[in-house]
Amino acid sequence: MELEIEVWLRGEDVANTQTVAAAMAEPALWTDKDVRVLLEELLRAIDRGKNPDADRHRPVWLRGFSWIVSPFDGGGVTLAVEIKLGAAAAGPFTIDQRQLEDMVTRVVREAAASPSAPASIH
Repeated sequence: MELEIEVWLRGEDVANTQTVAAAMAEPALWTDKDVRVLLEELLRAIDRGKNPDADRHRPVWLRGFSWIVSPFDGGGVTLAVEIKLGAAAAGPFTIDQRQLEDMVTRVVREAAASPSAPASIH
């Protein structure tokens, strides 16, 4: 799936759009795995905005960020994340808002409970 991700870096006056090819199903068929990929791509997009030469597949831990699923005026929903460096958003996606919120909640909770999750974030 091709994602268009809007990235706003803290301290910048303008946002930029990144297009990313992500290994995901269409939104109506999303599983938790697809939502995890979406969250990782949003966080990586912020990192690429700040560090354009960084490894494209740098590890991502799903901790220490805020997120929101919002209805889109033309239909569907968007997903946005925010970290200290900035924010990123993608969508609209044709998926039920509550369903996506539940999947994001579950994915973030499972990632935090993972034994491979770091004890702290720097």
